[in-house]
This record gives sequence, C-alpha cells and structure tokens, in this order.
Amino acid sequence: MKKRVLVLTGGGDCPGLNAVIRAIVKRANQQKDWEVVGSINAFDGVLNEPNEVVVLDDKKVAGIHVNGGTIIGTTNKGGPLAWPVRDSQGNWSTVDRSDELIRRLQYLGVDAVINIGGDGSQRISQVLFEKGLNIIGVPKTIDNDLSSTDYTFGFQTAVEVATDAVDKLVTTAASHNRVLILEVMGRYAGWIALHSAIAGGAEVCLLPEIPYDIHKVYEKLQRRINKGRGFAIIVIAEGAKPKDGIFSYQDNDEVGYQNKKLGGAGNRLMEDLKQFDLGVDIRITNLGHIQRGGSPCAFDRVLATQFGVAAFEMILDGKFGHMVAYEHTNIVAVPIKEAIEKYHYVDLSSQLIKTARGLDMSLGD
Repeated sequence: MKKRVLVLTGGGDCPGLNAVIRAIVKRANQQKDWEVVGSINAFDGVLNEPNEVVVLDDKKVAGIHVNGGTIIGTTNKGGPLAWPVRDSQGNWSTVDRSDELIRRLQYLGVDAVINIGGDGSQRISQVLFEKGLNIIGVPKTIDNDLSSTDYTFGFQTAVEVATDAVDKLVTTAASHNRVLILEVMGRYAGWIALHSAIAGGAEVCLLPEIPYDIHKVYEKLQRRINKGRGFAIIVIAEGAKPKDGIFSYQDNDEVGYQNKKLGGAGNRLMEDLKQFDLGVDIRITNLGHIQRGGSPCAFDRVLATQFGVAAFEMILDGKFGHMVAYEHTNIVAVPIKEAIEKYHYVDLSSQLIKTARGLDMSLGD
C-alpha cells in the first residue's frame, strides 16, 4: 500500500499556490511508494461530512504552475482549532476539532501533511505537530510577514501589481495636477508598500511600522506642488496609522473569520489632508484583492516550486514540525515554532529604509 501525503492550502489565496502543489506531486511521483491527496478548502475537506479529499496526480497538476489561485480551494474562516458552530438560538461559537481531525487523517491513511499557508495556518500546524501529527509547513503570504524566511511566494507578484498601479497613477496625476493615494495590502507589515513606492517613484510612503505625522506629509506635498501646479503619489499600507491614532478597521460579520479586517487607511489620510489648502484635488485608489489574484511572476513560480520540492523531501527526511524557508538563495528547514515566534516587520534600520530616505521620500516622520 502506498504512503499518503495530504496537501492543503489555507488562509487567503496567493499567486504561486498551484506551483507548490504541482512541485509536490512531481517530486512525490519519483518515489513509487507515495501518493498525494488534496484537502478541499484547507482542513475543511477532511472535517466536512462527507469529506472532500481528492487524489492529485500528474494529470490534475499539468500546467497549473502558471495559474493564480489554488485548484484545491482555500479558506480563512474557522479551521480545526476554531470550527464555527451555531446553536438552536442562532448564535455562533467555535469548537476545537483538532483531535477529531487527527483521527480522520489516520482513518484516511494519511502519513504526513503539508500545510501551505501564512502565519495563522502555521500556528495551526504547530498545534497539530504538538499533538503528534507529522506535518510540514510551507510559507505563503503576499504580505511577506512570516519571520525565518527572507521572502514568501506571492509577495513579488503583489509588488509587481502595486508597482504597475503606481506607474499608471503617475500619468493621470500629472495630467490633472492631483495628489493620488494608493492603498495596498500588507496587514501590519509595510513590505508591499515600501517596495512598490521605491519601484514606482512615489513621493510619500506610509508604513505600519512608522506612525505618520500628517503635518510632515503635508510639508512634503507642499514642496512638491507649486501653487496648484504639480502632482504627487502617496503609497499607504492598509495597516498605516497616524501618530497617537489607531488602525483603520472595517466592520466584518463574516462567520468564522478570525482576523480584524483592515481597510480605510487611504480614505482617512485623504480626509485629513483636505484640512490643508494644497490647491489640488486628492483621490484614493484601493487595490484590494487585485494584488493577490492572477498569474504568479517568474520569481514566485521558481520560489514556490523550490518550496514544494523541498517540503516533500523534508517528509522523506522526517523533518516534521519544520517549515521550508528561503534564506540567502538557499532553501532551508526551520522549526515552525521559530517561524511564528515573531511578526516580520520592516526593519527601520534596513538598507531599504535608507534607500527610501536617500530618495527624499517622506515616510511621514
């Protein structure tokens, strides 16, 4: 009987997920005693009744590395540690189904699990590993906010999308003598904002790591705009906030969604800037989910493929409880516990920050 590795994709979707799945299947096929199965919509496929677990073979994964999204679906709601349930009065609560999950995996003949996901998914991986599950983590997030890896796949594609948006905003801002604000994703880390601002030549970049002074932002814009003739581009991360202010959250009543929903940072900045007389119009563009859709760029395809091959080889080596990571061009294994220990913020002493300041880009401080 063949050994089984179960693959799942959890959290938000991300360019490169299919490339990982394909790489795992192609590497596993070289071991004649292994087969790969996929759980539909993260662990939901195992926990649903009837279960939704599908065989992943060469035919299923042929050519999928160029496609965005994930052929086995994903979800960022609930999960085995906080499964949403509704009582007879219609009230929602959560229950821990992790022990049941492990029993179901044993029943399905699963010998190892590869969990492809971000910070939340890897926290689930760590709990399941501590309960005895043979599990490997693969880091996935456009936010690049997982520590212990220099990059996560999906990030570079998101930066390409955001940079393209900056490029397009420049021409319309110049034509109309406007200040245009671009709000990008990233949650509490400013990686997408900083990279796209430098690549696109923005005048202002506001990050979660640096609470901004609205007066400093105004001063930069005032120097840029001369008596209403001129334009400026501001890139703001969704997690950016003013000094002595709070993050901008959106109301969210989605059942099972654990994270607070960020959004509105760009609108708040626009309204705050309107109190000053800049002499030009101000507009806001929110890229939203455009950043996480579409085909992965070449860098993300290569990185995701490396992660997939390495993840299966870690199973062969018995390195359970570890996550694959990118470290100075090398693919390495790091303990999942170490990877989720701290959040991967932009280092304010880094060369990237120094580069932004060297370009006279305002970071709002």
